[in-house]
Amino acid sequence: MHESPVDPSAVLHLLGYSLAQARVATHRAFFQAIGEPMHLRPVEFSLLMMLMPGDGLSQRQLAQALSLSAPNLTLVVSRLQGRGLLVRERNPTDRRAQAIRLTEEGLSVAQQAHEASMTMEANLRRQYSAAEWALLLELLQRVSPEALAAREDKAAPTRHLAQSNQPPAQ
Repeated sequence: MHESPVDPSAVLHLLGYSLAQARVATHRAFFQAIGEPMHLRPVEFSLLMMLMPGDGLSQRQLAQALSLSAPNLTLVVSRLQGRGLLVRERNPTDRRAQAIRLTEEGLSVAQQAHEASMTMEANLRRQYSAAEWALLLELLQRVSPEALAAREDKAAPTRHLAQSNQPPAQ
């Protein structure tokens, strides 16, 4: 039997197919740059990036931001805590809640992972102009209701200020 190449034209119009193909390429790049050398999964990398500012976040905040169930987030947090990358502390403003923070080692790993991600993304960005890259990110964020809600929440104060500077409607 002679096999001919598959014609992908039947699926090129499908968002899921395009996202899956992009995921294969980006995951390969991630695991080469970050996953294998630093022993981090994508969700662990994202969690470390969210904790880098150092303010400490609750598990509820992290679960919401990462679109994870509470039990799944607990597994991720426990795994990273077991590696000595983060700690759970009592939240000083709400004694019932815990704040999750990076340890010194966790901050070091997060900074190294961030640097590696910037190099990795620079390699991916070479295929795009700056405007195309910004548009790609914006369009991908629109696919995710959580990302869109977060963008709208950040823009809400700006939108409110812009609306308050408008003359009243007649």
